[in-house]
Amino acid sequence: MSSYTAVNPFREMDRLFNQVSRTAASDSLLMPMDLYRKGDAFTVKIDLPGVDPSSIDIDVDDRTLTVRAVRAAETVDTDEEKNGWVSRERSYGTYARQISLGRGLDTSRIEAGYTDGVLTLTIPIAEEAKPRKITVNTTASTTNPVIDQTPDQGSQA
Repeated sequence: MSSYTAVNPFREMDRLFNQVSRTAASDSLLMPMDLYRKGDAFTVKIDLPGVDPSSIDIDVDDRTLTVRAVRAAETVDTDEEKNGWVSRERSYGTYARQISLGRGLDTSRIEAGYTDGVLTLTIPIAEEAKPRKITVNTTASTTNPVIDQTPDQGSQA
C-alpha cells in the first residue's frame, strides 16, 4: 500500500514568512553601530531614529560603556470607526547596547552628540597610551683619561 501525503504549498510559504518575520523582529531591537579610529580618538556612531534625545542615557562602569534610549510608541485613537492600524512594523520601547572599552582610553573625556537620528560618541585615547619619543641625554666628560704609554720594564731584555 502506498501512503498519500497532501502537499500544501501555502503551508511552506507561511512557515518561511513566519521565520523571516521572527528574524526581522529580533533584529529590530538592535542599535546598528559603526566604530572607527580617527587620529587620537575612536568614533562610535549608533542609529537611533525617532528617539527623544532626552531619553538617551550613557554611562561608563569600569571598562563597559552602556547606551540606553527609549522610542515611545505612537498611539492611534481607535474609538472612531475610520481610525485604526493598517500595518505596524516599527519597534518601540527601550534599546540598550554595551561596548567593552579597552585599556588606554580616556573615559573621563568621552563626548556625545545626537543629530538626525544618529548618536555620535567620541572616545579619546589617553595621553599615557599614545606613542611618544624618549630622548637620550648625554653629558660631556669633564676629565680627560690619561693613557700610560711607557713600556713595561719586565718585557725588555
